[in-house]
Amino acid sequence: MIAAKLAGVQVWVATTPVDMRKSFDGLAEVVRSFLKGDPLSGNLFVFRNRGGQRVKVLWWDTEGLVIYYKRLEQGEFRWPRSGEVALEITAQQLLRLLSGLEIAQRRAS
Repeated sequence: MIAAKLAGVQVWVATTPVDMRKSFDGLAEVVRSFLKGDPLSGNLFVFRNRGGQRVKVLWWDTEGLVIYYKRLEQGEFRWPRSGEVALEITAQQLLRLLSGLEIAQRRAS
């Protein structure tokens, strides 16, 4: 069911670290203020902490905001680099990123 809801969804990665104490409203404000996006658009917005071991994904699933939160026990997430505040990636690249693998960059926002 979730996979069907994610079909055609854009994935945006914030290229600078975010305070992981932020929850639904705080991350939604980061999307609006810094990424210039709409947190209720149905797109996925991906954030990491300064150390690179934690990731949060914010998503509006038409019923409410959802946060996916992951912590790596060893190493850090291989975050894409860009001169932009956000980078659009594919769903397959997101899966690689969440597995701690490096991703090939698709295009800048």
